[in-house]
Amino acid sequence: MDRKIRTALIQHRVFPDPVENLDRVESLLRRAADLGADLAVLPEMFNMPYDMDLVPDRAEAVPDGPTGRRLSLWARSLGLVLVGGSVAERGSAGRFYNTATLWGTDGELLAKHRKVHLFDVDLPGGVSFKESSILSAGDRATVVPILGLRLGLAVCYDVRFPELFRLMALAGAEMTVLPGAFNQVSGPAHWELMLRGRAVENTMYMAGVSGLPDGPEGYQAWGHSMLVDPFGEVIIDLGREEGLAVAEVDPERLRDVRARLPLLAQRRTLVYRLWPADREELTP
Repeated sequence: MDRKIRTALIQHRVFPDPVENLDRVESLLRRAADLGADLAVLPEMFNMPYDMDLVPDRAEAVPDGPTGRRLSLWARSLGLVLVGGSVAERGSAGRFYNTATLWGTDGELLAKHRKVHLFDVDLPGGVSFKESSILSAGDRATVVPILGLRLGLAVCYDVRFPELFRLMALAGAEMTVLPGAFNQVSGPAHWELMLRGRAVENTMYMAGVSGLPDGPEGYQAWGHSMLVDPFGEVIIDLGREEGLAVAEVDPERLRDVRARLPLLAQRRTLVYRLWPADREELTP
């Protein structure tokens, strides 16, 4: 990274009507552009409620679906590098993905990241939620050069798997963006903790961006979109309010933290394995 990058986090209420969601996002993106943002980041499933039952009907082709065309137009007309949150992608062979997209200022799709880790839980008492019943998983880490920095992409539950973020750091990522939608239980407990943890252990900036619910019914996303610096300091926290905030991602701060905490250079990869004897000792 060779210059400061003004980064806008967009946090909005997600409504059942996709047109209303897109119109709200456009208004906020125009404000971000007026504030001089270079990069803007949208939430996970920003164009539809977070409901797996809706995915088969709402999923679109990427990049040629209606939401992709709108994202392309916004990036080009507003002069923004745009992380299009994530959308339900209609893939080949009847598969669906939760897919984050990255758009250049010319409106071209630069990258897409299909959510790698799917959240499946089946607890006593009848609590069951299985993304894998509808979605297919992505199979790779995503790091893209843009605006003079190397930008990583991930989606929501991916943040709980540090291996993925270490791979992005080793690929040169200086900042990772994470469209997400933690709920009202995991959000207060772990959202900030995970973002700060991934930032500190990889000495990178982290931007986690969430939507908000439109009312008491349906999925209750936690919000609290955050920008965290490589030392773990929270630069932006949008709380539970709809809106946006802009802050600078600073290469000098990144270089200073990495000089003080040379974690990536001091890894001892030969130790990070279980030898056969260790496995035997651990076998019950």
